[in-house]
Amino acid sequence: MPERPTRAQAWTLLSEYTKTENLLRHALAVEAVMRHLARQRGADEEQWGVVGLVHDVDYERFPEEHCRRAPEILAAHGWPEEYVRAVVSHGWGLCSDVEPRTELEKALYAIDELTGLVAAAALVRPSKSVLDLPAKSVKKKWKDKAFAAGVDRSVIERGAALLGVDVGDLIADTIEGMRSVAAEIGLEGTPEPAA
Repeated sequence: MPERPTRAQAWTLLSEYTKTENLLRHALAVEAVMRHLARQRGADEEQWGVVGLVHDVDYERFPEEHCRRAPEILAAHGWPEEYVRAVVSHGWGLCSDVEPRTELEKALYAIDELTGLVAAAALVRPSKSVLDLPAKSVKKKWKDKAFAAGVDRSVIERGAALLGVDVGDLIADTIEGMRSVAAEIGLEGTPEPAA
């Protein structure tokens, strides 16, 4: 493997270890948001996207060892240490003790859970679409702890703080990133045409 894994290599590896459609859609959503955030920050979009795509490579096969099996899987395929560390850091405080330090790691940590909340908020809309989902709608759902109860809001808050951004801005950026892959992640729905 080259020093910089390509998106095609990342997708092949992810597809080998992940078969569940929802997990693949989550990976695509995280990749899209990571690319969006990288573009905003003038960072390496390809690196951020590839890390986002494979961040849950061990989750389906080894849910009880999530973030502990990823290093051996990625290392076996010759992935660089900085990519491996970034993948492991997204589980900080949950299933890993690797604290996010780089901007890439902080971004991944912040938006991993948030993509789930955004997807859930889109699916309860009449349009079932992320394309017409306003950030304020997600913020409203944020306050309802029973809504998407599996989403750990404290992780999102901690991630936003690490990045030095407002949670509302992070929600808006996450929606924006997910819109670019709405069809692939099953959230294109039937949005109302803009008035």
